[in-house]
Amino acid sequence: MRLTILGGGGFRVPLVYGALLGDRAEGRVSQVVLHDLDADRLSAVTRVLAEQAAGVPDAPAVTATTDLEEALRGADFVFSAIRVGGLEGRADDERVALAEGVLGQETVGAGGIAYGLRTVPVAVDVARRVARLAPEAWVINFTNPAGLVTEAMSRYLGDRVIGICDSPVGLGRRIARVLGADPGRAFIDYVGLNHLGWVRGLRVAGRDELPRLLADPALLGSFEEGRLFGPDWLRSLGAVPNEYLHYYYFNRETVRAYQEADRTRGAFLRDQQARFYEEMRHPDAPALATWDRTRAEREATYMAENREAAGAGEREADDLSGGYEKVALALMRAVARDERATLILNVRNRGTLAVLDADAVIEVPCLVDANGAHPLAVDPLPGHATGLVCAVKAVEREVLAAADSGSRASAVRAFALHPLVDSVNVAHRLVEGYTAVHPGLAYLR
Repeated sequence: MRLTILGGGGFRVPLVYGALLGDRAEGRVSQVVLHDLDADRLSAVTRVLAEQAAGVPDAPAVTATTDLEEALRGADFVFSAIRVGGLEGRADDERVALAEGVLGQETVGAGGIAYGLRTVPVAVDVARRVARLAPEAWVINFTNPAGLVTEAMSRYLGDRVIGICDSPVGLGRRIARVLGADPGRAFIDYVGLNHLGWVRGLRVAGRDELPRLLADPALLGSFEEGRLFGPDWLRSLGAVPNEYLHYYYFNRETVRAYQEADRTRGAFLRDQQARFYEEMRHPDAPALATWDRTRAEREATYMAENREAAGAGEREADDLSGGYEKVALALMRAVARDERATLILNVRNRGTLAVLDADAVIEVPCLVDANGAHPLAVDPLPGHATGLVCAVKAVEREVLAAADSGSRASAVRAFALHPLVDSVNVAHRLVEGYTAVHPGLAYLR
């Protein structure tokens, strides 16, 4: 089975390859094709993968190419993890937004809109090429903003594109661990959009254990989301939000923390990864050890500003090991081998949430088999969640409209309608600021 990874020179690719090395079952991935526009980054990552594979019998063969069409031909699965504009673009997203006093995070608020506006046209081009060159391939999308990009690609690939994210997996794992349950046996009642969802129940052997967690202040304060949001707020919601909802519920504090930080998250990652790739220019650099050291630092500083604003402390060791690569592998296994699995994924709504239309991509538990991912029935969203989900989906639709038509007015509407942008005038200035720093937004007229 052949897996093509778009963004193959990206820093997190070794996580995916490491998961593949542990898969010994029949029908596993035997060929990995890395595609990236940057040949130097491809070379660096290929060296890391070669050290990972050392001593592993029958490790998947790795090839690299800067030719997109060559990479796509013959693919059974396409894993999309591209970053349009690179980390410099992410740092610019943060800087422009913070100058206007609004959030610049890469998937939430103004920064997420800017990232989506320059990413959707590229993702659509990829989807069209997959439909032409590898029509039987399944596309697994990790490119952010994951829900928005998956919806854009689904207009050309239908249900053969599925979005993944490690946030719901990590949240469910933490809740199960606190409750003394086996995460592999627990059903996570999770619903929403990507980076905008809530755990409303955790069922073990048919029994919902979440009320026990919500009733115990000590348990609530013992894991990351409990410290991040506070026990009182979680009890008020009657649910545990995805960590990204901290940007909504504590927006003023988070924006202030970002403004006071020495560097934004994007600037930190830009500088950190530039050092990694520079080190990898030396042919005698220990590739895997260098990557692993850099990865540990990256994971430990994840959402540091939010944790500082909330007084949540450092991340726990169990939360530093990644997770999206495990979701990707489980998804590929279920589709390729018809091994049924239940996974939280980004898929088309198909009537699952009555407040959204059938083609809206949502993030919910799905049953996965050889025919793809099928969203499971869920209870309706509570009122507080319905408002946010509908507002953010309306913003996503304006981003899609702007990317499709080149309409500057649609781009302004996307910013102005977002709950975390507080003025139409700010929305206009954001469009001006982003088009000034991003050549990829020159299409907006």
